[in-house]
Amino acid sequence: MALSPQFLDELRDRTTLSTLIGRTVKLTRKGREYSACCPFHQEKTPSFYVNDEKGFYHCFGCSAHGDAIKWLTEARGLPFMDAVKELAATAGMEVPAPDPRAAARAERAVGLTDAMEAAARWFQDQLAGIDGSEARAYLEKRGIAAATIKAFGIGFAPDSRGKLRKALDGFGDQMLVDCGLLIAPEDSREPYDRFRGRLMIPIRDQRGRTIAFGGRIIGQGEPKYLNSPETALFDKGRTLYNLDRAAPAARRAGRVIVVEGYLDVIALAQAGIDEAVAPLGTALTEAQLERLWKIVDVPTLCFDGDNAGQKAAMRAAERAYAAMVPGQSLRFVSLPGGKDPDDVIREGGAAAFEAVAATPRLLVDLLWETAAAGLDLAGPDGRAALRHRLDEVANAHTVRVIAEEYRRAFRDRFYQDFGWKRGGDRDGNRDGRGGGAGGPRRLPPGQRAVEEAVLRAVLVGLALWPRAIAAVAEPLSDLLIDDPQLSEVRDELLSTAITRPTLDDGALRSILDMLRMPPKGDRGAAPELGYAFLKSADDSESAEYQLRELVELLAREQALTQEFERVAQRLIEDLSPSNYEALESRRQALREARAALLGRAYEIGSGPEEQV
Repeated sequence: MALSPQFLDELRDRTTLSTLIGRTVKLTRKGREYSACCPFHQEKTPSFYVNDEKGFYHCFGCSAHGDAIKWLTEARGLPFMDAVKELAATAGMEVPAPDPRAAARAERAVGLTDAMEAAARWFQDQLAGIDGSEARAYLEKRGIAAATIKAFGIGFAPDSRGKLRKALDGFGDQMLVDCGLLIAPEDSREPYDRFRGRLMIPIRDQRGRTIAFGGRIIGQGEPKYLNSPETALFDKGRTLYNLDRAAPAARRAGRVIVVEGYLDVIALAQAGIDEAVAPLGTALTEAQLERLWKIVDVPTLCFDGDNAGQKAAMRAAERAYAAMVPGQSLRFVSLPGGKDPDDVIREGGAAAFEAVAATPRLLVDLLWETAAAGLDLAGPDGRAALRHRLDEVANAHTVRVIAEEYRRAFRDRFYQDFGWKRGGDRDGNRDGRGGGAGGPRRLPPGQRAVEEAVLRAVLVGLALWPRAIAAVAEPLSDLLIDDPQLSEVRDELLSTAITRPTLDDGALRSILDMLRMPPKGDRGAAPELGYAFLKSADDSESAEYQLRELVELLAREQALTQEFERVAQRLIEDLSPSNYEALESRRQALREARAALLGRAYEIGSGPEEQV
């Protein structure tokens, strides 16, 4: 059975060689490689190395060398097809079914590569000839030097329907159609050249073989860029332009830069920044991201500064978040004024680009901006929608630790921007409503004792059941607390919930100490109230329900108290008989409603648990 080179290349790409070899050989990490004593010969000093980025192992002692497939055939003695099947099963790939024509196709693929290389040389000859004068002028205008043209193999396709076909007639029409150089009309007319009147840029695979072309129109015309169609050689979604040249440079530089277009890559390379690649006119795919992550853990995306470029960056951010594993991410460079990297290089050289690249944005920032797009965050509806979107974004990842950390980061930023501000100045006033004309509120001593006992119990309960904090964060942050100690504890709880979402015993003890309460082991922290969350160490659902209900009751009581104060102030300011009766009636109703709320809060603490 014959397998295509494309299938085998993808199989190797999807296999982490160090993981495979590490199952039977003890590997030690050394920089970007792994070392071990060679399993193929006896030695005391390690000379066997595994390189995941290059996908091979090598022994400097006995010269053993190979890839993942060869490891299974040489080290474990598996037949070739058994080795392929084992790797494919691990990589989640299906081995193609036996096909008697597969060998012929594999042999034909070699012919396609030869045809593409011949075409590349012919296009280069045309650029240097009479027909290429306009293309040469265009390159000169773009500031692309002769050495750069040669390094990237840039050529020119004359505006002719048959010159390439005639020049490569030795390969036959069908082969030229199969590798995308000719177009075969459906009406049985003769094939004709696909690329006409275009600057020709070879697209190479990771081994440096020409597998496709990108053609840029000279002058006016559409499409501006024309790529080869997908062929037996060319898979657009898995290919990155310039990866063959950029990968070694990226390993040296410790970074890889992803830009939008061929000419951006070429301009950066001419300026000395060789570690740049580009997708091929489409959104960055998961397969392309996997290739980038094999080179560096955090690639840098530098898409154009226009709307299209920023939308492409946002799509890449969403796709990368869902696909990455712990330790992987993306960074994003935003170019000013709708410029592309080529513009920046031509205006200010490599220094200008590096200055912009020195302050990249993080993946979490792009995800936030994507979620916030189109929302009016001045009002509660927009903020609620943003929180909902951010939760959806965080939950899109299946790895729990990543989802939790991004949820925490989103919550941190949300409350930094909109959260624990209690609405006014540093004196605790809420938009001028804090004390009103009558000064700060004053409750009767008995009622104050009940309210503070409930609040103290809630704060202890939240320290004991920190998972409930997120559900009550907003109403809790809005409570006006007269007691400075309780206010400080409330703030500490909210802050700790953001910065340390899983509160440890040390954090709990420090918070409880602020309340002069016993540590977590003793739940008799508020003996005056018998709340379940202060007694039971097991019933988290009941505890969280009670805490949510109590905070809501306290928030409603506060609102009633504020209205009570406004009515009382009006009674002082307006003594007219016509208004007095109505205002006094309203004040009495508010007093009764407020007392009922606090009574309910007290009843919750004297529920069934007390009667057992």
